[in-house]
Amino acid sequence: MTVMIAVDIRADLNAEDQTGYVWAFLDEAHDPSVIKPGALVVAGDEDTPAVAAVVDLVEHPNGTIVHLDVLPGVLDSYLALARRIASAA
Repeated sequence: MTVMIAVDIRADLNAEDQTGYVWAFLDEAHDPSVIKPGALVVAGDEDTPAVAAVVDLVEHPNGTIVHLDVLPGVLDSYLALARRIASAA
């Protein structure tokens, strides 16, 4: 069974700027209201999604930049964790 993953913010997971974090523009977010510092989001694209923590939002002349700290591991590991937590509740 293939599960379609909804990406919160489209990002090139290999694009790091001088901060050392992956960056994307806020207007690439499916729902910009969930993109807040400290939030855990799904970043990347449908082919290569990853869990990331939003580090900060920086105003820039070309738009708001979102810095993302991509967490280790594959998305399926985080999904399994979420399922375990949900079934225990």
